[in-house]
Amino acid sequence: MISKSMEELVAGSSVIRALFEEGKQMAAKVGVENVYDYSLGNPSVPAPAAVDEAFRQVLDEEDSLYVHGYMNNAGYEDVREAVADSLNRRFGTTFSGDGILMTVGAAGGLNTALRTLVDPGDEVICFAPFFGEYTNYIKNFGGVPVVVPADTRTFQLNLEGLDDTINERTKALIINNPNNPSGVVYSADTLRQLQAILEKAEKRVGHPIYVISDEPYRELVYDGVTVPFMSLYIKNCIIGYSFSKSLSLPGERIGYLAVPKEVDGYGELMDGLTVAERILGFVNAPSLQQRMIKRCIDEATDVAAYDKNRRFLYESLTEMGFECIRPEGAFYLFMKSPIEDEKVFVAEGKKHNILMVPATSFGCPGYVRLAYCVSYDMIQRSMPAFKALAETYFK
Repeated sequence: MISKSMEELVAGSSVIRALFEEGKQMAAKVGVENVYDYSLGNPSVPAPAAVDEAFRQVLDEEDSLYVHGYMNNAGYEDVREAVADSLNRRFGTTFSGDGILMTVGAAGGLNTALRTLVDPGDEVICFAPFFGEYTNYIKNFGGVPVVVPADTRTFQLNLEGLDDTINERTKALIINNPNNPSGVVYSADTLRQLQAILEKAEKRVGHPIYVISDEPYRELVYDGVTVPFMSLYIKNCIIGYSFSKSLSLPGERIGYLAVPKEVDGYGELMDGLTVAERILGFVNAPSLQQRMIKRCIDEATDVAAYDKNRRFLYESLTEMGFECIRPEGAFYLFMKSPIEDEKVFVAEGKKHNILMVPATSFGCPGYVRLAYCVSYDMIQRSMPAFKALAETYFK
């Protein structure tokens, strides 16, 4: 009864969500305290107290008709100006409010950008490992995902051969920095190299190639690492952001797209993004969340708890013999499967009530992802299970 394209999407539905549901079923059988669920990137650190207070202030102090009513599809002008001012203050950029589009989270923003740019048959490049939903977002608009294999030596962007991958049908690249699932932060040098490749390719194919930069984990970094701000290195970029991780608001679905004035076709691009926001059915980003964001634009989640989890999990698993990428950002640990087929390894983990995500869904077979945005107590309790799992492979 449903469309053929949707049948395919249902068949390939999110592995992460399926594991999350499996974890609940497992908990009903063995007890929630005996399940070690590392599947879902659901923040375990509460939102800053200022967020809840801001919601109350908005409802108490601002006009109800204004707060709950329509606004420009791109969002409230004062909220967009607040976002632009914050970016300019923090990163030395020159955004203006009219270059900001408030979105229904990062996912809504990415779909808005792709709807604006992609015609059926156009190609969008994804660098493995990547967030698995990217390919579905691209297919939403008849686009063709083109996957660049991971550089498993460094997990920086694999730029070798990228110029040969770009052709006249290439419309955009999607980059996630810090990266989900690897936790790696793409360096300034990597971005400079990417820009040089894109400049050459744009002259060859005769049109702009946009970099859609997905940055919901920008504030979640460790060990003094700095995330290079995309527009300072890449000319034709569209920056997507969500407050889901930085303010622990995954259910609120609020974020933005930021477009520098220097991009090719700026005015046409902003018009397209604004109309796409409406015709995709979002109409506009939720009004109450927008009003809250203006008051909380410089708030941030305390990453100390994530850092504590990161250090303990990484050190414990590597001591057991597992090979892991040391995370620089986000809240994921990327671990190499001790056997070639990571799905078999994941199944073995389930025997010990450990839920890990197979990285084939991230375009990087042979690895698994562990989301450590969980309680420190759960990580500690899971160590005997991981030790038993390690003994299966490391005699």
